Amino acid sequence: MKFSFSKWHGLGNDFVIVNALVDQFEHYPDLAIKICDRHFGVGADGLVFLLPSEKADFQMRIFNSDGSEAEMCGNATRCMARYVYESGLTDKRKITLETKAGIIKPELIFIEDVLSTIRVDMGEPHLKTSEIPMISSANDQVVHELLVVEEAEYHITCVSMGNPHCIIFVDQIDDVDLSIIGPTIETHPAFPRKTNVEFVQVLTPQKIRMRVWERGAGITMACGTGACATLVAAVLNGKVDRQAIIELDGGELLIEWGLDNHVYMSGPATQVFRGEYL
Repeated sequence: MKFSFSKWHGLGNDFVIVNALVDQFEHYPDLAIKICDRHFGVGADGLVFLLPSEKADFQMRIFNSDGSEAEMCGNATRCMARYVYESGLTDKRKITLETKAGIIKPELIFIEDVLSTIRVDMGEPHLKTSEIPMISSANDQVVHELLVVEEAEYHITCVSMGNPHCIIFVDQIDDVDLSIIGPTIETHPAFPRKTNVEFVQVLTPQKIRMRVWERGAGITMACGTGACATLVAAVLNGKVDRQAIIELDGGELLIEWGLDNHVYMSGPATQVFRGEYL
């Protein structure tokens, strides 16, 4: 099948966006696997469909490179917001997007008519084990709890930003072999729907270094929901202020955990190219 697409990235976390308001598609997971293949396809961490919504301005569905569907993706949200605005699909600078995790609200911030950043209201973090979901002996929240993985011990904090995250604080993040440890925690029996895995080094009370193993995609250069979950976990462990810079492999995001209990993410979104898939 032949259709148009555009390639975007948020700090190196890259996506193919397809306008399903125009073209009709079937077998989303199979299509995601084909398009995201970096040798035989376009190449991306995920395939994102723009769809109509009865609840918001648009609906967004996100499929990982392995064909699994993600509830939410912070970097894809910023890319989609800029895509619909610059494609002339809306003239709103405050946009609502329906996702599997609920309504997400990105805002394009301009300074003297030049796009400065995209700030996203990511909603409230979910901390209960049943909401993540996670199987744990903890009654309510998992904060600095012990998890044994193949005889190795990790102290984990778990947060859902509409999708599950397992955050582990370390002294030296460069010593972590993410390609080995990431998948073993992602598929641990404690996480019935698997989990994203973040290893985190706190640099200062206002700056955090984070690397991520994404559920369904592997190592990526950035993860917006992971950055949000990381800040929440760091605050819960008394390590940082409620606003901090999260330094990722692909760049930096500003994350705020507001007094309204909402988490706000600010960062860039960049179009790489447009093309036709044949």
